[in-house]
Amino acid sequence: QVQLVESGGGLVQPGASLRLSCAASGRYAMGWFRQAPGKEREFVAAIAWRGTITDYGDSVTGRFTISRDYARSTVYLQMNNLKPEDTAVYFCAADKGPEYFSATYYSKNEETYDYWGQGTQVTVAS
Repeated sequence: QVQLVESGGGLVQPGASLRLSCAASGRYAMGWFRQAPGKEREFVAAIAWRGTITDYGDSVTGRFTISRDYARSTVYLQMNNLKPEDTAVYFCAADKGPEYFSATYYSKNEETYDYWGQGTQVTVAS
């Protein structure tokens, strides 16, 4: 089965940066979601197979960047100017999309995703 492994989380101070990585081979649309204690899972970012097509949740737009490295079969989430509100477990997810391959497909809906990583903790605190 598809194995998704997130890495790069940690404890940082407000204003710091982190880069999360998710290794996943295959032609998938990819997404990042996060879940904080007492809150439902929240959409963070998505990227189509065509890596120039991206989308972001309102709370992270302008601060986070999702990108692909095709050679490494890896998706990244560059997180800048981190805030305490960003504290959460971050999950990488893969979406097979429609049966016909679409290089432009992506999803902001967690229900469409087929595979999920185990999560990596990001804590932003002074």
